[in-house]
Amino acid sequence: MPVTDTDLLRSRGLRVTAPRLAVLDALAGDPHADADTVLRGVRSRMPSVSVQAIYDVLAALTQAGLIRRIEPAGHPARYERRVEDNHHHVVCRGCGAIDDVDCVVGHAPCLVPSSTSGFAVEMAEVTFWGLCPACRQTTG
Repeated sequence: MPVTDTDLLRSRGLRVTAPRLAVLDALAGDPHADADTVLRGVRSRMPSVSVQAIYDVLAALTQAGLIRRIEPAGHPARYERRVEDNHHHVVCRGCGAIDDVDCVVGHAPCLVPSSTSGFAVEMAEVTFWGLCPACRQTTG
């Protein structure tokens, strides 16, 4: 039997609420969405949900490890549900599109720093920058 979003919330000790389920659903349909995009997706089903409620849900889901917050330089924070592995991202310098890039080695961390300064490194985050196919066509 597949694990439901209700099961995921309960497994992390979170109450099952309509806004939490709606945020998870919005992110399932739009990976790498920013908070405004999540808000629009949730409001299509729950028109009265507040902006603060969305930010609170995103924070709670991130803290519980059910979603991941990524922050490409110069762009708003984005959220994704892919949390089970150590993967990276490629960001278009033209339109801001983001896509996943699988870890080259596949184990966390997939990169080993030359010095850890005593830190126990758990994950490596790499952002690749370039132009997506659509932007390459318009600038080519």
